[in-house]
Amino acid sequence: MPTVVITGAGGFIGRHVVREAERRGLELRLTAHHRQVRASAPGTTVVPADLTDPGSLHGLCDGADALLHCASQIGGTDALCEAVNARGTAALVAEARRAGVARIVHLSTAAVYGRGTFRRARPQDLGRAPVSATSRTRAAGEDAVLAAGGTVIRPHLVYGEGDTRVVPALARMLRTLPGTVEGWPARVSAVTAEDLARALVALALAPGERLTAPVYHACHPEPVPWHALLRAVADVASVPPPERDLTLDEAYDRLRAKGGSPHDLDMVITDHWFDGAPLWADLDCAPGAFSERFPRYESWYRRMLVPTAVL
Repeated sequence: MPTVVITGAGGFIGRHVVREAERRGLELRLTAHHRQVRASAPGTTVVPADLTDPGSLHGLCDGADALLHCASQIGGTDALCEAVNARGTAALVAEARRAGVARIVHLSTAAVYGRGTFRRARPQDLGRAPVSATSRTRAAGEDAVLAAGGTVIRPHLVYGEGDTRVVPALARMLRTLPGTVEGWPARVSAVTAEDLARALVALALAPGERLTAPVYHACHPEPVPWHALLRAVADVASVPPPERDLTLDEAYDRLRAKGGSPHDLDMVITDHWFDGAPLWADLDCAPGAFSERFPRYESWYRRMLVPTAVL
């Protein structure tokens, strides 16, 4: 049975990756910085390692067949992002190469493209233009992986059990705005954490001849209309129905007056639609559509968003 090293095993995506790998009966070696991770299945071990301390990585990949690098620093100081996402990833890749790991798969983000409008965008047609320390250093981590012949996965919005960023941020924005914004006409690429985990594990195990690209977008091939996604978020967050349709200027003014984040609004007023079809074609599987998947998490989101709603 293949042995797979999984970094970031205690994170939002990492936990789903571990579950998927355990479901497949793989031998696992897990590491997670500052998070409690337990070996819950036979053949799973937990190894202490810290991406900011290259010496702690020695031996992590010995005897492993694949490395699934799901760890990242999101936010925090520029120095910490550099230490984890850039230098830490480079040190991890060097250790994997020393150990002779055959497959390296790196979970990155579509945020490396920066701001803009994207419609059925393909990785080979896009240049990276990161605007934050997080995305800039994650792009540097990608470079180390690609130079080693690894595979990079870039999701956009990821939702599901454990999500503390995407849906909560949208819920906060909706509570601040008294209406829709120009009908929310834009579209967005999204994927569940479970489907993303399924793709990551499948990439770690797939024969090399099956993979046709070094970089893939991980999202459902069809984008989700923002009006449908935001309606679902409003429902689980118990946000009242919109009073009216706002102009873009009115929405920005309202957010500024209430201390909201204009960045969240920037994200939902223009298309962020990435071409995810090649990933699923190469893996011979398909993700679930938003209309099918999101209802599975409604109860979880309602429980998670209750404290925010009370405040």
